[in-house]
Amino acid sequence: MLVNTCGFIQAAKQESIDELLSAAASGAKVAAAGCLAERYGSALAEELPEAQILSFDDYGDIAARLDDVLAGKRKPAHTARDRRTMLPIAPADRSRPGGAAVAGPAEGGPAVGGSVVSGSGAGGPVLDDLPPGIAPPSGPRVLRRRLSAGVVAPLKIASGCDRRCSFCAIPAFRGAFLSRRPPDLLAEAEWLAGQGTRELLLVSENSTSYGKDLGNLRLLEEVLPDLAAIPGIARVRISYLQPAELRPGLVKAMTSTPGVAPYFDLSFQHASGRVLRAMRRFGDRERFLTLLEQIREASPDAGVRSNFIVGFPGETADDLRELELFLSSARLDAIGIFGYSDEDGTEAASLPGKVSPEEIARRVEEFADLAEELMAQRAADRVGQVIEVLIEEDLGRGTYEGRAEHQAPEVDGITTVSADAPLTAGDMVQAKVVAADGVDLVADAIAGRR
Repeated sequence: MLVNTCGFIQAAKQESIDELLSAAASGAKVAAAGCLAERYGSALAEELPEAQILSFDDYGDIAARLDDVLAGKRKPAHTARDRRTMLPIAPADRSRPGGAAVAGPAEGGPAVGGSVVSGSGAGGPVLDDLPPGIAPPSGPRVLRRRLSAGVVAPLKIASGCDRRCSFCAIPAFRGAFLSRRPPDLLAEAEWLAGQGTRELLLVSENSTSYGKDLGNLRLLEEVLPDLAAIPGIARVRISYLQPAELRPGLVKAMTSTPGVAPYFDLSFQHASGRVLRAMRRFGDRERFLTLLEQIREASPDAGVRSNFIVGFPGETADDLRELELFLSSARLDAIGIFGYSDEDGTEAASLPGKVSPEEIARRVEEFADLAEELMAQRAADRVGQVIEVLIEEDLGRGTYEGRAEHQAPEVDGITTVSADAPLTAGDMVQAKVVAADGVDLVADAIAGRR
């Protein structure tokens, strides 16, 4: 069994370890891939001898590695390293020969991965010069096979991160920021459309940085219309935007480009300026509310989600009050509340003013309750609106489950649609919201499918 692990926060790491132990207890041969495996390497292998630990560098020959696991052949786990050191410091130098910009598989690959073709497009280097067994520093070459059906699919636009948030260890094991070139994105998007995908979810550690290493900070704005125009694609959605990097041009592109969801997944993390400075992040309550006003001037019904950390070292009652005031004013569609945990190798782990685990748990519960109430209020505000819903499942008796533009897959609410005419998964229909149930909506179809 292959377990794709997470290495971001303590709760996710523990869930990954529990899954590995459960898989081993079932008698299966187990391999651990993903961020936890990459981050700890041989140290994790010592603690979990039940699993073969794989590195990102194993992904280029993953089939052979898994065959070895099935055959009972053990390979020494890699020694963890800071993958940021594998790329030039200057983003512009990363797309030059030796800079390891992401390329794709050989031509003819669509039957195997189908995502991109060989070469880097736009005159960039072809990366056939990497040593055997070594993947590009911020992630492997893209080879793809869809393991499940469905009308939504992620499309990775970049990997790695150049930011230095004091609580986050991701850059050290994901590497420096590296964009995929537009021809690669378009080729993979076309392949996904041919596989029945109707919504593309653009993913990366920081989508607002896309193109900076290719010399064009406006590249995301430029590629969005091309992605949305691919035959078969009904909606393009962007995930993980940094408030400090959200440009007016990107706001305009996301709110005015046909087929692009006006959906803003903004990484606020807190609303107290003092805490945010300690996190080495931008902003405060007033600046964030001003940003939301600018977004809603362009698209009054735009969807907004964000995550927040409580219990950061030194967080005071005044800081929590700032966060409460922001949440109460921001009218967010989706809110995630997480408790702070010390992460190995981060600056925040050595900060004074640690909050006890019991107090962190109390703050998480308090703000999670507030978030549930505010999200339900925001959903109720949408009653009477006409929304576009992507149908994902037939529930029977003329009812269907889908998602509106402000609802991202898996992490946000859903919309239940009643329709007189039959619908199928992948249909996009206009519907009028008639009720809200917590974060979920109930709507009646009012226009034909497309």
